[in-house]
Amino acid sequence: MSNPIGRQDKDTLRTLFGRDKPVIGVVHLMPLPGAPRYDDEGVEAIYERGLSDARAYLTGGCDAVIVENHGDVPFAKPDDIGHETSAHMAVIADRIRRELGRPIGINVLANAAIPALAIASASSASFIRVNQWANAYIANEGFVEGESARAMRYRAHLRARGIRIFADAHVKHGAHAIVADRPVEEQVKDLVFFDADVVIATGQRTGHAADLGYIRMIKEAASLPTLVGSGVTHDNANDILSVADGVIIASALKYDGVWWNAVELDRVKRFIAGLGR
Repeated sequence: MSNPIGRQDKDTLRTLFGRDKPVIGVVHLMPLPGAPRYDDEGVEAIYERGLSDARAYLTGGCDAVIVENHGDVPFAKPDDIGHETSAHMAVIADRIRRELGRPIGINVLANAAIPALAIASASSASFIRVNQWANAYIANEGFVEGESARAMRYRAHLRARGIRIFADAHVKHGAHAIVADRPVEEQVKDLVFFDADVVIATGQRTGHAADLGYIRMIKEAASLPTLVGSGVTHDNANDILSVADGVIIASALKYDGVWWNAVELDRVKRFIAGLGR
């Protein structure tokens, strides 16, 4: 009888994106209905801004995008996220995929793996990002537990095993003292044990770069494709890609380098042109 444990595809990135060292842009959606900062001007402007940012990333040379409800601050815990968030994210994700025909991922903040899987299933997205897949930590939102057990059963329920799991290791915007008695390497191995497909290394916050030695440590512990998910810029991208298997980028490709601004096509083109991959 074959053993189903530890059989993740070590070539996941090439399978999904058709190349090594992919660059994945993040579509930071404007505040959605139900979020405190939603301005009640209708959803079409939100959809068009998301499409515009996705076009800039993908026509500029990125390999994929992640659709993320980053405008919904302050972020809610998974069980407090309304169905309206999933519904609106599914619409924009589907529009992006249909128009641009490239792989997309879904990240529902904060740590909402099950809504993300529902959105991914509805929009034919290829992967989801989950900030805390195993163990637990203290985030801006409070105590956040790993979602892997519930999420994997829900994915099986949807018959959606093709949706890959991109899981953060020692994720940004949080305190990890609750698991500090276990080395980061062991926490990374927990992601692998709980069937993540790709591991993501980050700095301390959005836009903060992780140290190359730290990235290398996570990659070696993971034995899976490892991306860097924060702080990637024109200046450090090639150094990061000499260690990591790809990058997730947003702030550095926005107007004025600010995450809530629109994506600047010329910045995307210059970034891609400067890569030595």
